Amino acid sequence: MQALTELKATGLLAIGTFGWTATVALAQFGPDHLWDSSQTALSWAAVVLNLAAGFGWIATFMRYLRAVDELERKIMLDALAITLGVAWVSGFAYIVADAADLVARELDVAALAVLMSVVFVGSIAVGRFRYR
Repeated sequence: MQALTELKATGLLAIGTFGWTATVALAQFGPDHLWDSSQTALSWAAVVLNLAAGFGWIATFMRYLRAVDELERKIMLDALAITLGVAWVSGFAYIVADAADLVARELDVAALAVLMSVVFVGSIAVGRFRYR
């Protein structure tokens, strides 16, 4: 029964992740490729849809964490803590360096998202290897 619950939670998390990612793409690329960028109402609707899907994904992720066993939950929570720490520390380090005019060029916020993704996936891999 527990394995079925975990499988269902994992499937719902995957669907939620792909759904949220699709709304990010819609909000990002819609104004240039699907509708005229001067139609701000459509662009705002895409942003609101993205926010709603994002909050739905957060709720789905919380249900996922409640459904998995204690070891998987520990691995995930450790990975989340490491990811938050790296993002927080590197983000503020960049802000301080930029304020001191030490940064030669502006960084796109996407770089932080990529960093967080790599750290999160890497932390999960390390955690699974560590506790196998």
